[in-house]
Amino acid sequence: MIRPRKMKQIEMTVLARDVDLVIEYLGRRGLMHFTNSPLEGNRDTFTDEGSNAGSAGTAAHIRENLERLRSAAVYLGVQLPEESEEDTVLPGEAEEQLISTLTVTILGLSAEENEQLGEKKKLEETANEAQAFSKLNAPFADLDQLSYLTLRVGRLDPRRQEELRESLADRAVIIPLDDTGRILAAASRKGRFALDSALKKSAFASISIPEGYKGIPGELLASLNERIAAVERELAAITAKKELFKKEYGPSLRKLSAASLMAQAVEDLKRRLRGTQNVFVISGWVPADEVAALVRELQKRTEGRTAIRSYNPEELEEVAEGREKVPVSLRHGAFVRGFEPVVFSYGAPLYGTLDPTPFVAFFFTLLFGIMFGDLGQGLVLLFLGFAVGAKNTKALGSFKHFSTPLKAVGISSMIMGLLNGAFFTNEEILIPLTRRVSGFVMKVLSISGEPPERILALMPEKGNIERLFYFFGFTIGVGVLLNSVGLIVNIVNQWSLKKYEKALFAKTGLAGLLLFWYALSIAVRIILGGRFAWFDYIGLFFPVSLIFFGPLIWRLVSGKRPVLEHGLMVFIMEGFVELLESASTYISNTVSFLRVGAFALSHAVLSFIVFTLSQMVRNLAAGPLISLTIIVLGNVMIILLEGMIVAIQVVRLQYYEFFSKFFTETGVAFTPFRFRHK
Repeated sequence: MIRPRKMKQIEMTVLARDVDLVIEYLGRRGLMHFTNSPLEGNRDTFTDEGSNAGSAGTAAHIRENLERLRSAAVYLGVQLPEESEEDTVLPGEAEEQLISTLTVTILGLSAEENEQLGEKKKLEETANEAQAFSKLNAPFADLDQLSYLTLRVGRLDPRRQEELRESLADRAVIIPLDDTGRILAAASRKGRFALDSALKKSAFASISIPEGYKGIPGELLASLNERIAAVERELAAITAKKELFKKEYGPSLRKLSAASLMAQAVEDLKRRLRGTQNVFVISGWVPADEVAALVRELQKRTEGRTAIRSYNPEELEEVAEGREKVPVSLRHGAFVRGFEPVVFSYGAPLYGTLDPTPFVAFFFTLLFGIMFGDLGQGLVLLFLGFAVGAKNTKALGSFKHFSTPLKAVGISSMIMGLLNGAFFTNEEILIPLTRRVSGFVMKVLSISGEPPERILALMPEKGNIERLFYFFGFTIGVGVLLNSVGLIVNIVNQWSLKKYEKALFAKTGLAGLLLFWYALSIAVRIILGGRFAWFDYIGLFFPVSLIFFGPLIWRLVSGKRPVLEHGLMVFIMEGFVELLESASTYISNTVSFLRVGAFALSHAVLSFIVFTLSQMVRNLAAGPLISLTIIVLGNVMIILLEGMIVAIQVVRLQYYEFFSKFFTETGVAFTPFRFRHK
């Protein structure tokens, strides 16, 4: 029998100078499931404040760094990691300096690009406005009376032009016309007063346009277009520089972001730890077989400055009183590990009880194969299992945890398909192979006769109805096995938890198991032609009495006085209800497995329909193409639709017929602190 890994609670007293190093090691290895309950005897030694208040500034600085890195990465189009990477280390002074240098450089380029884009927009708006009035038959001096555009032409010391541009900001555009200081200043009608005021402060000298000059001077439009072209050249240079930055600084941004994420996780954890300004206390659960290596490594890294104590679960008052549950860590091979999500989706087993995952892996694979028997379709599931489990298939990465179950059910479906002779719904292609295999077996067993076309025939045909009933009997037998295993697991679990009354006298305990098995033996005997005998009354009465009088018997065995707490009638009613519930539960749980045979038969019928339709159209015009289309679409429908239905039914059988026997209380899954979760 397999049990979860043994656990120990570890308490470490770590100096503040070493705490980052210790947390980094724990986060990399993923060894410790942190607990919030302090150990007895140390509750008043440390407060929850201490250095935590001092770390608030550090946490804010890390968040600021992450925000700056994200802004720089977004600008360059660099994808940052969502968590730390394998080679990530906590950032030091060199990394801090590099973050500052890179973000200032990249965000500076971003600001420069935004400035040039704004300048280009203003220039284009001015040029478009000026172009609209370039051929207007009106004096230049009157244009600002006719449009939304205000234009001023004059001279300004080149050294003061940048100062003027900054003072006007986005309220006007200043365009140098030549090297002598001539400029064109343009603003919207709304901004004309601000423009005139700024020009006056800058010692701007207007240039007189010849009286009667009509339209916009051509040299002004040319100057605008030249300025736009210059800005576009600047933007092209910035774009090229941006691509260079992406190639040169992208890896550094990803590395620094991963380091900052690790630092953020460390700071978040430190704020939850008990400690003082100089010392932290780290406590949590660690698998017992990892404790020695953990202690050895931490003493080495901190040069012996860390005090470590370990406790067995039974030594802790919190565990004994039920205030804290010991987390459950399971260790399996690749095959069984793939079915852990099925167990934990229902609930984590209690610490110290049996691990049901190996049974789940076996029965899940068996039941799916029985209900989904087709060699070709099983091959598709097997291929999908390898595809989603491949390292280089990022598109299927989110389905990676389905890899092992898909491989397992694919193989079981292939085996069942070989037995019933189905290959992508084709019931003829495997006949030669089936005859050779069955002929060889018959020869070895010295059985005479013609080798059958199919080892297992599910389709109801004349002469093989009896074999179909045998198949349904086999599926009920699988149900009996699954129910029996569930009951045995519960008996062992209750005994391990020292709940002896439930282990012996409950309907899911030893008494219930005896009743279930003896009732089954009677049913099998009658089916085989036997009769109900006198000793069957004794065989049934014994477990029934244990269930009915279990509470009284247990009080006697445990040395207590048997008392009917709620009176005789209530006791009798409760006993009868318990017996009726036991009988109905066992019957329904067993008969429920007829659905396994029913789904296997429905799969065979659906495959038969697809194959028959493909055969019927083969002799029509374009018949081969239509036949192939029917086969392809039919198989796709069966794999997607029926495959999903069968998977749901298998999970249902595991939940209601198996887990319900022993999952009366769930535990806590072992979730160690780690930096990487992928």
